[in-house]
Amino acid sequence: MTYPQPLQNPPPKRHGVRNGCLLGFGIVAVAVIVIGVLASALGGGQTNGSTPQVTSSAPVYASPVQAPPSQRAPIGTVSQRNALGSAQDYLSTQAFSKAALIDQLSSKSGEGFPKADAVWAVDHLNVSWFREAVKSAREYLSMQSFSRSGLIDQLSSPYGAQFTVAQATYAANKVGL
Repeated sequence: MTYPQPLQNPPPKRHGVRNGCLLGFGIVAVAVIVIGVLASALGGGQTNGSTPQVTSSAPVYASPVQAPPSQRAPIGTVSQRNALGSAQDYLSTQAFSKAALIDQLSSKSGEGFPKADAVWAVDHLNVSWFREAVKSAREYLSMQSFSRSGLIDQLSSPYGAQFTVAQATYAANKVGL
């Protein structure tokens, strides 16, 4: 009877590795290290009760995930924030001038926000009214033909798009009229 011969180099034993378990431990270890580094960087490691001294000229914020003031969403009231959201929705679908957007947000046939909230919302948009005028000019030209002066009049009319004359002229130049 012949017995099987033992392997010369048996496969290595894999201690503790089962269904990626070792990888999970590694991720947890890295997370603990990162949290420790952040805590010590933010002064969490101080035990003497002293207030940390800031030596950098960079601004310091209350939380490491808090954005600088220029990048934070405006506070405002609920109505103002809702008006801002509506203004952003309108601008995502079509071009508006500042005046026309305020009218749309505050009119009874539009959104019905108080005029002060509509003005607040429009003032807190990050939008180029000159670019909006160009978009509006393209929208008008896609529906009908205009002369240069006719397009500028349509864009700047209080009964039309309500852009400023400068914005309307810029748009006419950009669309080639």
